[in-house]
Amino acid sequence: MKGDIYDPKALVREAYNIEGITAPECRTIFLDWALSLPEDQDTQGAIGVLLARHGVEGHPMTEVLQDGLQKMSTARRRGGWQGRRKS
Repeated sequence: MKGDIYDPKALVREAYNIEGITAPECRTIFLDWALSLPEDQDTQGAIGVLLARHGVEGHPMTEVLQDGLQKMSTARRRGGWQGRRKS
């Protein structure tokens, strides 16, 4: 899907097509995918769409996406001076 707002570079889709892909490789792909999203993108929503679209039980990318979904629900991104401020 060219121009896919949920997977702009088709990284996740391609990860599911790589035979024998490992969890560490999927984590690297996930990081690249997350960094490729627009700053105002709802990351949790995008992960949910990708899981619904591609999620295959037992596939390492599915596990990485599910882990990312859980961790994104608690993580908050702070940029600018607030991100560098010491608590």
